[in-house]
Amino acid sequence: MSNPAYSLRQLAYFVAVAEAGTLAGASATLHVSASALSLALDELERALDAQLTVRRRAHGIRLTPAGQETLRRARRLLREADELADAAGGDPGEVAGTVRVGCYTTLAPGILPATIGRFTARHPRARVEFVEGSQDVLQRGLLDGELDVAVLYDHRLDPVLELTPLSSNTPHLVLPRDHRLVHGSAPVALADLVDEPMVLLDLPPSSEHALGVCLAAGLSPRIRYRTSNAETARALVGQGLGFTVLAQAEPGGRDEVAAVPIAEDPSPLPIVMGWSGHVAPTATARAFADAARSA
Repeated sequence: MSNPAYSLRQLAYFVAVAEAGTLAGASATLHVSASALSLALDELERALDAQLTVRRRAHGIRLTPAGQETLRRARRLLREADELADAAGGDPGEVAGTVRVGCYTTLAPGILPATIGRFTARHPRARVEFVEGSQDVLQRGLLDGELDVAVLYDHRLDPVLELTPLSSNTPHLVLPRDHRLVHGSAPVALADLVDEPMVLLDLPPSSEHALGVCLAAGLSPRIRYRTSNAETARALVGQGLGFTVLAQAEPGGRDEVAAVPIAEDPSPLPIVMGWSGHVAPTATARAFADAARSA
C-alpha cells in the first residue's frame, strides 16, 4: 500500500478554509498565515489531481463539487485520526476520541444530558461536542460530515440516512390552566377549539406535524403567533393568547398552562438516531448511539 501524497495538516487547513469561507478567516482561526494556507491548498489539489476550490479575490472561497466531496471525507479522516491518537494512549478496545452529536432543539433537554452522562460514565476518555438545531440543519450536518450522529424525529428524513429507533413522543395540547375545556387530565377535542387562535411552534418538522394533527382532526387553525422556541409558545399560551400542539415532553415549572391529551388520539412521532449512510460511524459514534438506545 503506497503512502498518500497529502498530509493530515493539509486536510485540516482545507477544512478550516472551507468552513471559514475565506483564507483570512481560516488564518485567524488557525494562527497560520494566509500564504501558508494557500500553499497547502495548492499542494493538496496537486496531490489529489483535482480542483477543490475557486478562489476569488474579495469574494472568498467557493468549493467545487470535488471540493464538497473532499470536505466530507476530510472531516471523517481527521476525526478518525483524532480517535486513533486518543485510543493509542489507552487500553486496547477502549473507546476514545470526540463524537460530534446533533439534536433537534426541542428533544435536547429530555435526551442529551442523560445520554451524555451514560456515555461519559462508560467511556471516560471520550468527549462529546453537540449542537442543537432544526432537522434541516442537522441533516445537512450529517450529510456534509460535520456531525457523526444526530437525534431527530423520523419525519421526512433524507433516505440516505441510516436510522435506529430510540423512542417516540405523542403530541399533546397545551392550554391555559384556567381554560374552559381543562378538566384535570381529561382529553380535549381539537375541534372544540375552532374559534380560538393557535400559537405555532414554527420549527420543522414540529410545525408540519402539529398542523397535520389539527387538519386530521377537522380543525383548520388560525395562527396568531409563530415562534421557534417551545418555552415561548407555552408562555404565550399561559397569557391566554391561544393554544398550541407540542410533541416533546412537558417540563415542569410553568403553572399557568396545562398539558392535556388530544381526544382525536394522534399517532406518536418516532424519535431516531441517524447518521450518514455514505460513511460508517466511528467506534466512538457507535458507542454514543448505544448509550442513547439504552435509555
